[in-house]
Amino acid sequence: MRKATITRRTAETDITVSVDLDGSGVYDNQTGVGFFDHMLDQLARHALIDMTVRTKGDLHIDDHHTVEDTGIAIGQALAQALGDKRGIRRYGSCHLPMDDAQVRAALDLSGRPYLVWNVDLPTQKIGTFDTELVREFFQALSTHGGITLHVDGLHGLNSHHIAEAAFKAVARALREAVEIDPRKADAIPSTKGAL
Repeated sequence: MRKATITRRTAETDITVSVDLDGSGVYDNQTGVGFFDHMLDQLARHALIDMTVRTKGDLHIDDHHTVEDTGIAIGQALAQALGDKRGIRRYGSCHLPMDDAQVRAALDLSGRPYLVWNVDLPTQKIGTFDTELVREFFQALSTHGGITLHVDGLHGLNSHHIAEAAFKAVARALREAVEIDPRKADAIPSTKGAL
């Protein structure tokens, strides 16, 4: 039941995203941006969320609209799949090492979007990919998923490792947060009674 499909079409992008929160991390992501596809694969695999992404964007301009709008659509799909959030753990966190890099992610599926981003990517490019787009993706995901998200790069030398550690850390935190809490599977995880 915790599934959603979102279609988003603008003059800049045409996107379809499908997610299954109770999956096993099966993914099929095609955005036309190789490094970004690799990061989305990590997000799905480590969150154990089945995810299919099809994005056609204005790559003749640059990757910005493709990355940002895909983040918007994934955020919307997560929010729709979560529904009223009954039974979820709500919070998740992860310290994730990857070679020289270590990234900490903590999130709250609160319905109140907020991004704290303290990650230094030492190069402007990873291959042909603009490293500033890593933050743009998480800003879009947070805003449209209703997620309070804190991501802190504790250390790292290699931009690829740092970016990948960020995606994996967020994924592992998301996995924890969307899981059903067997002790309160019938309750909204808030004293307010709604999220």
